[in-house]
Amino acid sequence: MKFIDEVKITIISGNGGTGSSSFRREKFVPRGGPDGGDGGDGGSVYFIGTTSYNTLYHLKGRRVYKSKNGRPGQGNRRTGARGEDVVIKLPLGTIIRDAETNEIIMDLLEPDKKVLILKGGKGGLGNWHFKNSINQAPKYSQSGIEGETKELKLELKSVADVGLVGYPSAGKSTLISVVSNAKPEIADYPFTTLTPHLGVVSMDNWTTFVIADIPGIIEGAHQGKGLGIKFLKHIERTKIFLHLIEYDIHVAHEELLNRYKKINNELLKYKDEMGERPYFIAISKIDMIEDDSAYDELRKLFKPYTDNLFFISAPLQEGTQELINALFKKLQDLNNGY
Repeated sequence: MKFIDEVKITIISGNGGTGSSSFRREKFVPRGGPDGGDGGDGGSVYFIGTTSYNTLYHLKGRRVYKSKNGRPGQGNRRTGARGEDVVIKLPLGTIIRDAETNEIIMDLLEPDKKVLILKGGKGGLGNWHFKNSINQAPKYSQSGIEGETKELKLELKSVADVGLVGYPSAGKSTLISVVSNAKPEIADYPFTTLTPHLGVVSMDNWTTFVIADIPGIIEGAHQGKGLGIKFLKHIERTKIFLHLIEYDIHVAHEELLNRYKKINNELLKYKDEMGERPYFIAISKIDMIEDDSAYDELRKLFKPYTDNLFFISAPLQEGTQELINALFKKLQDLNNGY
Protein backbone atom coordinates (compact mmCIF):
# COMPACT_ATOMS: atom_id res chain seq x y z
CA MET A 1 0.00 0.00 0.00
CA LYS A 2 1.35 3.40 -0.95
CA PHE A 3 2.01 5.75 1.92
CA ILE A 4 0.03 8.99 1.74
CA ASP A 5 0.06 11.40 4.67
CA GLU A 6 -1.59 14.48 3.14
CA VAL A 7 -4.84 14.73 1.22
CA LYS A 8 -7.56 17.26 0.49
CA ILE A 9 -11.23 16.30 0.57
CA THR A 10 -14.59 18.00 0.27
CA ILE A 11 -17.34 17.06 2.72
CA ILE A 12 -21.00 17.92 2.22
CA SER A 13 -23.79 17.36 4.72
CA GLY A 14 -27.29 16.45 3.54
CA ASN A 15 -30.15 18.87 3.03
CA GLY A 16 -33.12 18.73 5.33
CA GLY A 17 -36.27 17.29 3.78
CA THR A 18 -39.22 19.51 2.89
CA GLY A 19 -42.15 19.60 5.26
CA SER A 20 -45.43 18.27 3.89
CA SER A 21 -48.49 20.40 3.14
CA SER A 22 -51.17 17.79 3.56
CA PHE A 23 -54.79 17.64 4.79
CA ARG A 24 -56.70 14.81 6.39
CA ARG A 25 -59.30 13.11 4.28
CA GLU A 26 -61.37 11.28 6.84
CA LYS A 27 -64.93 10.05 6.76
CA PHE A 28 -67.24 12.13 8.94
CA VAL A 29 -64.63 14.94 9.03
CA PRO A 30 -65.81 17.01 6.08
CA ARG A 31 -63.33 19.83 6.42
CA GLY A 32 -60.39 17.63 7.42
CA GLY A 33 -57.41 19.48 8.79
CA PRO A 34 -53.67 20.02 8.21
CA ASP A 35 -51.60 16.91 8.91
CA GLY A 36 -48.40 17.43 6.90
CA GLY A 37 -45.42 15.82 8.60
CA ASP A 38 -41.96 17.30 9.06
CA GLY A 39 -39.11 16.68 6.67
CA GLY A 40 -36.30 14.44 7.87
CA ASP A 41 -32.97 15.96 8.91
CA GLY A 42 -30.11 15.71 6.46
CA GLY A 43 -27.28 13.29 7.17
CA SER A 44 -24.19 14.57 8.96
CA VAL A 45 -20.48 13.92 8.37
CA TYR A 46 -18.40 12.31 11.10
CA PHE A 47 -14.75 11.36 11.54
CA ILE A 48 -13.59 8.45 13.65
CA GLY A 49 -10.01 7.64 14.66
CA THR A 50 -8.88 4.07 14.10
CA THR A 51 -5.76 1.95 14.51
CA SER A 52 -6.70 0.01 11.38
CA TYR A 53 -4.97 2.55 9.12
CA ASN A 54 -1.53 4.11 9.28
CA THR A 55 -1.87 6.07 6.03
CA LEU A 56 -4.48 8.18 4.21
CA TYR A 57 -4.20 6.01 1.11
CA HIS A 58 -7.78 4.76 1.41
CA LEU A 59 -9.00 8.32 0.69
CA LYS A 60 -6.98 8.64 -2.52
CA GLY A 61 -9.65 7.51 -4.96
CA ARG A 62 -12.50 9.58 -3.55
CA ARG A 63 -12.24 13.28 -2.76
CA VAL A 64 -15.92 14.20 -2.21
CA TYR A 65 -17.97 12.77 0.66
CA LYS A 66 -21.65 13.68 0.76
CA SER A 67 -24.23 12.45 3.22
CA LYS A 68 -27.79 11.79 2.12
CA ASN A 69 -30.61 14.33 2.09
CA GLY A 70 -33.53 14.01 4.49
CA ARG A 71 -36.75 12.69 2.99
CA PRO A 72 -39.87 14.91 2.65
CA GLY A 73 -42.57 14.72 5.29
CA GLN A 74 -45.82 12.90 4.58
CA GLY A 75 -49.46 13.10 5.53
CA ASN A 76 -50.80 11.95 8.86
CA ARG A 77 -47.94 13.87 10.47
CA ARG A 78 -45.38 11.30 9.36
CA THR A 79 -41.84 12.63 9.56
CA GLY A 80 -39.59 11.95 6.58
CA ALA A 81 -36.67 9.58 7.01
CA ARG A 82 -33.42 11.08 8.21
CA GLY A 83 -30.59 11.21 5.67
CA GLU A 84 -27.84 8.63 6.06
CA ASP A 85 -24.67 9.90 7.72
CA VAL A 86 -21.17 9.62 6.27
CA VAL A 87 -18.54 8.27 8.68
CA ILE A 88 -14.94 8.63 7.52
CA LYS A 89 -12.30 6.51 9.23
CA LEU A 90 -8.90 8.14 9.72
CA PRO A 91 -5.65 6.93 11.28
CA LEU A 92 -4.86 8.22 14.74
CA GLY A 93 -2.75 11.33 14.60
CA THR A 94 -4.62 12.90 11.69
CA ILE A 95 -4.86 16.68 11.87
CA ILE A 96 -7.95 18.15 10.20
CA ARG A 97 -7.49 21.67 8.83
CA ASP A 98 -9.75 24.12 7.04
CA ALA A 99 -8.26 24.07 3.53
CA GLU A 100 -8.98 27.76 3.00
CA THR A 101 -7.72 29.23 6.29
CA ASN A 102 -5.33 26.39 7.28
CA GLU A 103 -6.87 26.61 10.75
CA ILE A 104 -6.77 23.37 12.75
CA ILE A 105 -10.30 22.11 13.32
CA MET A 106 -9.32 19.08 15.34
CA ASP A 107 -6.64 16.51 16.03
CA LEU A 108 -7.73 12.87 16.06
CA LEU A 109 -5.88 11.18 18.91
CA GLU A 110 -8.57 9.09 20.61
CA PRO A 111 -9.46 5.73 19.00
CA ASP A 112 -13.03 4.74 18.13
CA LYS A 113 -14.52 8.10 19.11
CA LYS A 114 -17.08 9.37 16.60
CA VAL A 115 -16.70 13.12 16.11
CA LEU A 116 -19.22 15.36 14.34
CA ILE A 117 -17.58 17.54 11.69
CA LEU A 118 -20.50 18.81 9.61
CA LYS A 119 -24.11 18.70 10.79
CA GLY A 120 -26.89 17.92 8.34
CA GLY A 121 -29.58 20.49 7.54
CA LYS A 122 -32.71 20.44 9.68
CA GLY A 123 -35.91 19.18 8.10
CA GLY A 124 -38.71 21.68 7.38
CA LEU A 125 -41.89 21.77 9.45
CA GLY A 126 -45.12 20.36 8.04
CA ASN A 127 -48.20 22.51 7.67
CA TRP A 128 -49.93 21.22 10.81
CA HIS A 129 -47.50 23.34 12.89
CA PHE A 130 -48.98 26.51 11.41
CA LYS A 131 -52.65 25.95 12.23
CA ASN A 132 -54.08 28.66 14.49
CA SER A 133 -57.36 30.29 15.32
CA ILE A 134 -57.10 32.60 12.34
CA ASN A 135 -55.82 30.10 9.77
CA GLN A 136 -57.46 26.73 10.28
CA ALA A 137 -56.19 25.26 7.02
CA PRO A 138 -52.64 26.51 6.35
CA LYS A 139 -51.20 25.39 3.06
CA TYR A 140 -47.73 26.56 4.04
CA SER A 141 -44.92 24.22 5.02
CA GLN A 142 -41.20 24.82 5.41
CA SER A 143 -38.42 23.85 3.08
CA GLY A 144 -35.58 21.96 4.69
CA ILE A 145 -32.38 23.77 5.59
CA GLU A 146 -29.56 23.11 3.15
CA GLY A 147 -26.51 21.18 4.25
CA GLU A 148 -23.04 22.69 4.44
CA THR A 149 -19.92 22.22 2.36
CA LYS A 150 -16.38 22.35 3.67
CA GLU A 151 -12.98 21.88 2.05
CA LEU A 152 -10.58 20.09 4.37
CA LYS A 153 -6.88 19.31 4.39
CA LEU A 154 -5.93 16.15 6.24
CA GLU A 155 -2.40 15.74 7.52
CA LEU A 156 -1.16 12.61 9.26
CA LYS A 157 1.37 12.74 12.08
CA SER A 158 1.95 9.33 13.61
CA VAL A 159 1.15 8.81 17.26
CA ALA A 160 3.75 6.87 19.21
CA ASP A 161 5.39 6.80 22.64
CA VAL A 162 8.80 5.85 21.26
CA GLY A 163 10.18 7.05 17.93
CA LEU A 164 12.77 4.75 16.40
CA VAL A 165 15.32 6.66 14.28
CA GLY A 166 18.56 5.80 12.57
CA TYR A 167 20.32 5.36 9.26
CA PRO A 168 18.73 3.16 6.59
CA SER A 169 19.36 -0.55 7.20
CA ALA A 170 20.24 0.01 10.86
CA GLY A 171 17.82 -2.76 11.77
CA LYS A 172 14.82 -0.66 12.80
CA SER A 173 12.25 -2.81 11.01
CA THR A 174 13.74 -5.99 12.45
CA LEU A 175 13.69 -4.58 15.97
CA ILE A 176 10.09 -3.41 15.79
CA SER A 177 9.00 -6.77 14.38
CA VAL A 178 10.67 -8.56 17.32
CA VAL A 179 9.41 -6.40 20.19
CA SER A 180 5.91 -5.54 18.93
CA ASN A 181 2.98 -6.78 16.87
CA ALA A 182 4.11 -4.87 13.77
CA LYS A 183 5.10 -6.91 10.73
CA PRO A 184 7.02 -4.56 8.42
CA GLU A 185 8.58 -5.77 5.21
CA ILE A 186 12.31 -6.28 5.70
CA ALA A 187 15.01 -6.40 3.05
CA ASP A 188 18.75 -5.79 2.93
CA TYR A 189 18.98 -2.49 1.07
CA PRO A 190 18.64 1.21 1.90
CA PHE A 191 15.21 2.76 2.42
CA THR A 192 13.52 -0.61 2.86
CA THR A 193 10.86 1.12 4.92
CA LEU A 194 8.83 3.61 2.94
CA THR A 195 6.12 4.14 5.54
CA PRO A 196 6.20 4.66 9.32
CA HIS A 197 5.22 1.44 11.05
CA LEU A 198 3.45 1.52 14.40
CA GLY A 199 3.83 -1.43 16.73
CA VAL A 200 2.19 -2.11 20.07
CA VAL A 201 4.59 -3.46 22.70
CA SER A 202 2.87 -5.56 25.37
CA MET A 203 4.35 -5.67 28.86
CA ASP A 204 3.87 -8.39 31.49
CA ASN A 205 1.44 -6.29 33.54
CA TRP A 206 -1.04 -6.05 30.64
CA THR A 207 0.00 -2.50 29.82
CA THR A 208 1.26 -1.45 26.41
CA PHE A 209 3.11 1.31 24.62
CA VAL A 210 3.46 2.24 20.96
CA ILE A 211 6.75 2.32 19.09
CA ALA A 212 7.09 3.88 15.63
CA ASP A 213 9.65 2.84 13.06
CA ILE A 214 10.40 6.11 11.26
CA PRO A 215 11.85 5.61 7.74
CA GLY A 216 15.55 6.30 7.18
CA ILE A 217 16.59 9.82 8.10
CA ILE A 218 20.01 10.77 6.76
CA GLU A 219 22.23 13.83 6.92
CA GLY A 220 20.50 16.68 5.10
CA ALA A 221 17.01 15.21 5.56
CA HIS A 222 15.68 18.53 6.88
CA GLN A 223 16.61 19.99 3.46
CA GLY A 224 14.88 17.22 1.54
CA LYS A 225 17.74 14.75 1.01
CA GLY A 226 17.12 11.01 1.09
CA LEU A 227 13.47 10.63 2.00
CA GLY A 228 13.60 14.30 2.98
CA ILE A 229 11.33 15.95 5.48
CA LYS A 230 8.48 13.70 4.36
CA PHE A 231 8.73 11.60 7.50
CA LEU A 232 10.38 13.98 9.95
CA LYS A 233 6.98 15.28 11.06
CA HIS A 234 6.07 11.79 12.21
CA ILE A 235 8.49 12.08 15.12
CA GLU A 236 6.90 15.24 16.55
CA ARG A 237 4.49 13.43 18.87
CA THR A 238 6.92 10.87 20.26
CA LYS A 239 7.85 11.11 23.95
CA ILE A 240 11.20 9.30 23.66
CA PHE A 241 13.67 8.89 20.82
CA LEU A 242 15.46 5.60 20.36
CA HIS A 243 18.54 5.99 18.16
CA LEU A 244 19.51 2.70 16.55
CA ILE A 245 23.09 2.45 15.31
CA GLU A 246 24.27 -0.54 13.31
CA TYR A 247 27.54 -2.10 14.45
CA ASP A 248 29.94 -2.76 11.59
CA ILE A 249 33.36 -4.34 12.02
CA HIS A 250 34.58 -2.35 9.01
CA VAL A 251 33.62 0.99 10.55
CA ALA A 252 35.58 2.80 13.28
CA HIS A 253 33.81 3.29 16.59
CA GLU A 254 34.16 7.05 16.23
CA GLU A 255 32.16 6.84 13.01
CA LEU A 256 29.33 5.11 14.88
CA LEU A 257 29.23 8.09 17.23
CA ASN A 258 29.26 10.45 14.24
CA ARG A 259 26.24 8.67 12.82
CA TYR A 260 24.35 9.33 16.03
CA LYS A 261 25.41 12.99 15.98
CA LYS A 262 24.32 13.43 12.37
CA ILE A 263 20.85 11.97 12.97
CA ASN A 264 20.42 13.96 16.17
CA ASN A 265 21.51 17.10 14.33
CA GLU A 266 18.78 16.53 11.73
CA LEU A 267 16.18 16.32 14.49
CA LEU A 268 17.42 19.58 16.01
CA LYS A 269 17.48 21.36 12.65
CA TYR A 270 13.92 20.26 12.02
CA LYS A 271 12.76 21.60 15.41
CA ASP A 272 14.82 22.87 18.32
CA GLU A 273 12.44 21.33 20.84
CA MET A 274 13.50 17.85 19.73
CA GLY A 275 16.62 18.30 21.83
CA GLU A 276 14.50 18.38 24.98
CA ARG A 277 13.11 14.88 24.50
CA PRO A 278 14.60 11.94 26.43
CA TYR A 279 16.54 9.58 24.23
CA PHE A 280 18.13 6.15 24.29
CA ILE A 281 20.87 4.75 22.09
CA ALA A 282 21.03 1.11 21.03
CA ILE A 283 23.95 -0.43 19.18
CA SER A 284 22.41 -3.11 16.97
CA LYS A 285 23.81 -6.25 15.33
CA ILE A 286 26.18 -6.96 18.22
CA ASP A 287 26.49 -10.55 16.98
CA MET A 288 29.09 -8.99 14.64
CA ILE A 289 31.31 -7.95 17.57
CA GLU A 290 34.37 -10.21 17.67
CA ASP A 291 36.28 -8.64 20.58
CA ASP A 292 34.55 -8.00 23.92
CA SER A 293 36.76 -4.96 24.48
CA ALA A 294 34.60 -3.20 21.89
CA TYR A 295 31.82 -2.91 24.49
CA ASP A 296 34.03 -0.95 26.89
CA GLU A 297 35.31 1.28 24.10
CA LEU A 298 31.79 2.09 22.93
CA ARG A 299 30.54 2.77 26.48
CA LYS A 300 33.41 5.19 27.00
CA LEU A 301 32.82 6.84 23.63
CA PHE A 302 29.09 7.38 24.17
CA LYS A 303 29.32 8.22 27.89
CA PRO A 304 29.27 12.04 27.36
CA TYR A 305 26.01 11.73 25.41
CA THR A 306 23.88 9.26 27.30
CA ASP A 307 23.69 6.84 30.20
CA ASN A 308 20.98 5.01 28.33
CA LEU A 309 23.19 2.92 26.06
CA PHE A 310 22.15 -0.60 25.12
CA PHE A 311 23.66 -3.37 23.01
CA ILE A 312 21.22 -5.57 21.12
CA SER A 313 20.81 -8.18 18.44
CA ALA A 314 17.16 -8.17 17.41
CA PRO A 315 17.22 -11.46 15.42
CA LEU A 316 18.80 -13.24 18.40
CA GLN A 317 16.69 -11.21 20.86
CA GLU A 318 19.82 -10.33 22.84
CA GLY A 319 19.38 -7.23 24.99
CA THR A 320 15.98 -6.44 23.50
CA GLN A 321 13.96 -7.16 26.65
CA GLU A 322 16.28 -5.04 28.79
CA LEU A 323 15.88 -2.19 26.30
CA ILE A 324 12.08 -2.48 26.27
CA ASN A 325 11.95 -2.58 30.08
CA ALA A 326 14.05 0.60 30.30
CA LEU A 327 11.90 2.40 27.71
CA PHE A 328 8.73 1.41 29.55
CA LYS A 329 10.07 2.61 32.91
CA LYS A 330 11.04 5.95 31.39
CA LEU A 331 7.56 6.32 29.89
CA GLN A 332 6.01 5.62 33.29
CA ASP A 333 8.24 8.28 34.85
CA LEU A 334 7.21 10.78 32.18
CA ASN A 335 3.54 10.00 32.62
CA ASN A 336 3.88 10.45 36.39
CA GLY A 337 5.63 13.78 35.96
CA TYR A 338 9.13 12.72 36.94
